[in-house]
Amino acid sequence: MHESGYQYPDPANTADDTTGQLSVSQEILEATTLVEKVMTIIRDRINAMSLMPGARLPSIRRLSETMSVSKSTVVEAYDRLVAEGIIQARRGAGFYVAEKNHFLPITTDFKEIRDRNINPYWVMRQSFSNHETPFRPGCGWLPQDWLPEESIRRALRQIARSPSSNISDYEEPLGLLPLRQLLSTRLREQGVIAAPAQILITDSGTNALDLICRTFIRASDTVLIDDPCYFNFRGLLLAQGIQLIGVPYTPQGPDLEHFAQLCAQHRPKLYICNSGIHNPTGATIQPATAHRLLKLAEQHDLILIEDNIFADFHANPPPLLAELDGLERVIHIGSFSKSLSAAVRSGYIATRPDWLEMITDMKLATSFASNALSSQIIYQLLTDGSYRSHIEKIRVRLAECQRRTRQKLLNAGFKLWCEPVGGLFLWAELPDDLPEGVDSDVISKRALDHNIVLAPGNIFSQSQSCGRFMRFNVAQSVHPKIFETLKEIMYQPVE
Repeated sequence: MHESGYQYPDPANTADDTTGQLSVSQEILEATTLVEKVMTIIRDRINAMSLMPGARLPSIRRLSETMSVSKSTVVEAYDRLVAEGIIQARRGAGFYVAEKNHFLPITTDFKEIRDRNINPYWVMRQSFSNHETPFRPGCGWLPQDWLPEESIRRALRQIARSPSSNISDYEEPLGLLPLRQLLSTRLREQGVIAAPAQILITDSGTNALDLICRTFIRASDTVLIDDPCYFNFRGLLLAQGIQLIGVPYTPQGPDLEHFAQLCAQHRPKLYICNSGIHNPTGATIQPATAHRLLKLAEQHDLILIEDNIFADFHANPPPLLAELDGLERVIHIGSFSKSLSAAVRSGYIATRPDWLEMITDMKLATSFASNALSSQIIYQLLTDGSYRSHIEKIRVRLAECQRRTRQKLLNAGFKLWCEPVGGLFLWAELPDDLPEGVDSDVISKRALDHNIVLAPGNIFSQSQSCGRFMRFNVAQSVHPKIFETLKEIMYQPVE
């Protein structure tokens, strides 16, 4: 098959072709690089059927000469069009317009996602699948425009310019040493003594928890979690087939009477909890509760996993379990995904040396190494003052959003379960006068029809006893449409 005989225009000249062979499209005029202009011209010829499916495209050399661009520009344009499925590369034969049956529909049935049974994965699917949904009071992260994107871009530029940066090699097993040294200092400021050799860098808080669970528990083991608790604790453990038992949670921390009974009856291997700001309730473990909890853990030979990924949102946090325990029985988890960037995946584990050795082996077996680039970005932001300034602003904004969201919830008839001293979340009970059968699951599904993603209570509850509760992310709950819609859909009877 011969190459197309079409004469391609010079992409540097965006005026209409005087021969009448091409009327330059608006896309070409708006393209910002030569690569994009070349891609747009080829797309235009395919869409206009000047290039039919199966037609061979000009060679790289010929197209570069015809369009007065470099060969590398054509190579990049062709590679990107191949990635989009518009053209195909045939080894030793060149590039061809993709056959019609090569194109696959890229669609998502959001109704199917919406109608799934509500479980720990439901909110994540709703939040991640439909990017056109503008209102996400049920999600667990800050709005994108709250995050320090320019500081991250600046850090990336600095890393790219530095000859000593690692942008191509594996990181050492424990992770970037300068970052671990800095984390050791930060933990010491919180009362936790952990040497750099007691800290393992992971790709996120979730990755940290997964590594710990893979290391210490088997399918026959029992794990205690708070009820309610962060829904991804439930999702991760359910995916591994672990027996989960919920411990009723109170505004002071776990119900210790129930905790002691469950330990005696089921001999659990682990207890997973939030120590600073509890997710979803916003409560904090009180010191007296923490001390007794540690005594019970020692009595029943129980490992405590302390997830503290929201630590920096709390200006005056209570003592951490890792501080009170000295990392003897507590494994401490931290992360920067919630406070800095969900795209820069970086977390860490701090624990005693023998346990860290086992967890590190599991990391090597399952993920080989942590993300070296993410670690360098985090280190750069922690050392240049960007992170500290960012967090101070976030705390002020969160306090104002919490005040406003609290008032909106009260005005709508909700009752607050507790009064958090900081953080992202409010745990609220539905109004008493709703029609029969209307619970947080029903309301959450109705809200999707209005492009609002909510977090119904039972996704956080192992006992499924939280159907009358919802978690609200105060930073994502400021738009008036959210509560205007809630007042409307809550009182619609169940059909």
